[in-house]
Amino acid sequence: MGYLGGVYAIWLREVKRSLRDRGQLIGGVSRPLLWVLILGIGLNPYFRGEVYGEVRFVVPYTYLQFIFPAVVVLNILYTSVQAAVSLIWDREFGFLREVMVSPMPRNLVLLGKILGGATTAVIHGCMVLVVARFVGVPLTLMDALAAIALMFTLSFGLTSFGIVIANYVRGFEGFGVFSNAVILPLYFTASSVFPLDPALTRAQTLAIYPEWLVVVVEWNPLTYAVDAMRGILINFNQFDPTFDLRVVGIMTLVLFLVAVWEFRRV
Repeated sequence: MGYLGGVYAIWLREVKRSLRDRGQLIGGVSRPLLWVLILGIGLNPYFRGEVYGEVRFVVPYTYLQFIFPAVVVLNILYTSVQAAVSLIWDREFGFLREVMVSPMPRNLVLLGKILGGATTAVIHGCMVLVVARFVGVPLTLMDALAAIALMFTLSFGLTSFGIVIANYVRGFEGFGVFSNAVILPLYFTASSVFPLDPALTRAQTLAIYPEWLVVVVEWNPLTYAVDAMRGILINFNQFDPTFDLRVVGIMTLVLFLVAVWEFRRV
């Protein structure tokens, strides 16, 4: 019970510090508004094709609806990775050293920090869900609960990933540059802003897109997280939904184990 109390204290500290950070809160609100209102509305007229003189959407959704689940994942991705900045902060100001000399096992210290970052990321993901009906995404209670469960699983893995990055970067500035160099390529190659048509065969897909891009999209685990979120929110999948969930689960487990291994070096 004493160890659980320690995990709770670290979790609560991480959540309070993140929620008091006005920069994070402003980013959590402005980021989805920018993507949904400007990019979504701006590109919506181009997200369609002409077949026998009749204008049809490339997929049976508007671009606003298509990109909305990806924006949820984007908010989670940024918040989860940036939550690991607290590790650099604690290391710089000596708090981490004080925690490490306590009787609490290192793995539980790590667990508390990851749970705190994941909780904050889920809150930022829910900020996007609030505007679901305004973009034409009908959101039921069961859909919201399923989305939150997926958000937490994904946030847990991505916060672990952020901890691994923070373990190799010693300064705040370096972490920001390095994390953005990882976040943006991961997101843009996750089929977040353009669809890989599920009706096409692989040969047809390769005829439309460069082979290297198709390979990167297929091997990017975030692709399946975005696809799983689309399946929950707009009932559209480019891949097998069960395969999506397996990939997200395996990715989260692997990243957490890597974070546990790397945290031994702190």
